[in-house]
Amino acid sequence: MARVVYMGTPAFALPPLQALVEAGHDIVAVVTQPDRPAGRGGRARPGPVKAWAEAQGLAVWQPERLRGEAVERLRALAPELIVVAAYGEILRPEVLAIPPYGCLNIHASLLPRWRGAAPIVAAILAGDDKTGVTLIRMDAGMDTGPILAQQALPLRGQERCGELGARLAEMGAVLLGRVLPEYLAGKVIPEPQDDSQATYCTVLRKEDGLVDWTRPAAYIERMVRAYDPWPGAYTFLRGQRLRIWRAGVLAEASPYPPGTVWLRDGRALVATGDGMLALEEVQLAGKRRLSIAEFLRGRPDLAGARFRNSA
Repeated sequence: MARVVYMGTPAFALPPLQALVEAGHDIVAVVTQPDRPAGRGGRARPGPVKAWAEAQGLAVWQPERLRGEAVERLRALAPELIVVAAYGEILRPEVLAIPPYGCLNIHASLLPRWRGAAPIVAAILAGDDKTGVTLIRMDAGMDTGPILAQQALPLRGQERCGELGARLAEMGAVLLGRVLPEYLAGKVIPEPQDDSQATYCTVLRKEDGLVDWTRPAAYIERMVRAYDPWPGAYTFLRGQRLRIWRAGVLAEASPYPPGTVWLRDGRALVATGDGMLALEEVQLAGKRRLSIAEFLRGRPDLAGARFRNSA
């Protein structure tokens, strides 16, 4: 067993922490991001890792940044190992150098593919046929450290980001539990990544969810799944924001300009740059989610409308 500092913040980071506790490691501190405003009221709320850790009586620490005095405090904890999962800050070299066994990171992709902050979103958007989790020993780069182990997960083209993230979090916890004892015993030799195969993804922004109807229908459908739960794939209908929760793809060409909506056989179809998007579940801002059949009963004017990219 090792003396461990754990760093993580969102739901993805919770199963690995639980696995470490169940395995009997000495968790000397759980380091997580400061509480952030959430929900309509904008009240600061603890992340899933903090809430669970405090309920277990673990020591929780929420520094604004791991630099200066915070580094000295971390060094004083004398961790043998730091384990990181979706912490929310790139660790500086002085932090990486603290534990004798280094800093291990659980990353939600098959590195070196999709280095960066939103690998699950990136895999869905790209239409990848597989993803997975990777355990690396961290270095000063972004997700560039040598690999201890990986586990792949085939994708069927139906996954949504939130659901896939939960599956990958559990996979990461199992992978960590399996590999960590052998790593601490010196039986695992990390292997360098092939940098020539690296791809990158960026931090998600709210505006990323805005649909460009000149894109292919297949890409827009992937947006719907990739941006669930946040920021959501959305467009504007006569000045009102409309979120698209579920949609299908028709490969046939549309006779109308991109963004135009028409009805056929009870279906609401939208012209795109390539093919058509069949709306299945939508939600106007401030209203509840509705199947497209329910929505059409209240908005018969949808037929012939054209979606816009601004209010």
